[in-house]
Amino acid sequence: MIAGGAAPGFAARLRRGFAASDAAPIYGALALVAAISWGAIVLAGGQINLANTLVRSVALGLVAVGQTFVILGGSLDLSVAYQVSVTAVMASYIMQGDPNRMWLGVIAVLLIGLAIGCANGLIVTGLRVDPFIATLGSGLILRGILNASFDNFAGAVPKEFQVLGYGALGPLPYAVLLLGVVAAAAWALLRFTRFGHHLYAVGGSQETARLSGVRSARVLIGAHMLCSLGAVLTGLFLVSRLGAGAPWVGPDGNYDLESIAAVVLGGTPLVGGRGGVLGTVAGVLILALLDNLFNQLAVNTFLKEVLRGVIIVAAVAIYTVRSVRSPR
Repeated sequence: MIAGGAAPGFAARLRRGFAASDAAPIYGALALVAAISWGAIVLAGGQINLANTLVRSVALGLVAVGQTFVILGGSLDLSVAYQVSVTAVMASYIMQGDPNRMWLGVIAVLLIGLAIGCANGLIVTGLRVDPFIATLGSGLILRGILNASFDNFAGAVPKEFQVLGYGALGPLPYAVLLLGVVAAAAWALLRFTRFGHHLYAVGGSQETARLSGVRSARVLIGAHMLCSLGAVLTGLFLVSRLGAGAPWVGPDGNYDLESIAAVVLGGTPLVGGRGGVLGTVAGVLILALLDNLFNQLAVNTFLKEVLRGVIIVAAVAIYTVRSVRSPR
């Protein structure tokens, strides 16, 4: 009886918390974009493929969830695109198509990602370098190493690993399940742990957080390491789809600027301290729906970029005005 009563109560608290959060209006915008885009596709004689749209959002979604951590702390990471490439190339290079080397490749790229994230965090907090410059510089270093070491696809991942990119549990692709699990874990980390509370405090005001006993440097280093893990997961997903990694995989996806756009579109300001993963997921889905709409309607590539830019700026401007008029 107690357990049965506790579950509905917990679910009700989750619903009330979501309705009162900053993410609620973002999901309203997501519903509106979905209705308009799907309506336009149907009227144009196209087909709605929800599963395909979700899979196409996984790569950006994973790196955007990681980007959310650093932006919440008042930082950012412009090296994620090249971290994606490093992961894809090193995973396929280490695995060499051998199923017995699959976990070795996964563990190796996870350690590489954590090392890059730790280095970024130390440069930002220890050397006091602006995050924009620090992560731009580390991205250029990674690009130089990649281009000097590889000029094409390197190695291969085994077919067993490609299940991540193409397999499914019933109607739900494994990749979408991975994004859901990562987003849920990130939400719980921010919502229920001391680290999450400290990260919001640091993003709100580093000085106030420091005076309150929060070790800001450790928090930001942790945020950068989590951001790198998001980039690693994106690289692993992409290499599972491609079968091998190449130096241009990350930059071609524009995952640095796209992830920042998704986070900001989801209601997390670049100054940090407010927002969260739920809004980021909605921002990723909005961008995926817009891309699907433009592709189905065969919109010119350059015009598509213009339209996406206008929509992002307009959405963020509306959110900013709303925040100013109804401060928390």
